[in-house]
Amino acid sequence: MSQHPTSPSLMAQQKTSYWPYYIIATFVLFAGYIGYMVQQAMRTSVDLVSADYYQQELRHGQRMAAVARTNALPAPVQVTLDAAAHRLTLELPAALRGQAVQGTLLFFRPSNQELDFKLPFQPTSEPARQQLNTSRLAPGLWRLRIEFTASNQPYFLEEVLSIEE
Repeated sequence: MSQHPTSPSLMAQQKTSYWPYYIIATFVLFAGYIGYMVQQAMRTSVDLVSADYYQQELRHGQRMAAVARTNALPAPVQVTLDAAAHRLTLELPAALRGQAVQGTLLFFRPSNQELDFKLPFQPTSEPARQQLNTSRLAPGLWRLRIEFTASNQPYFLEEVLSIEE
């Protein structure tokens, strides 16, 4: 007597394959992971625009114009650091001498905000120079931001200073 293909003894001999279940489980887990990531992305607050964005953009545009004006001077603003004498000398080019110059010097310490400070920029009339004592500056990297006006025109310059012990 021949056995019919659907008989129980023949079915017991066939191996059960779990691959379809693994593939389905992989797709379900992947879809769950993607759903979780979308949920996390929707919950994350991204504030790329500040409330005073327009004013910040105007200030940035003015700053860029001041940098361009400073770069267009016939000679650069001289920033000289004499580490041995603890002296920083700022000298304006001859094109700005004799003009009323007012501004600020911002000493910015990238590694420690508490060390930042401002000083007035008031160079002497001839030569247009200001000297500062650097003994109070902590050793390390500093950024000096010089903002000043001459003949009602704003100028801006940023220099990197390395103060040695």
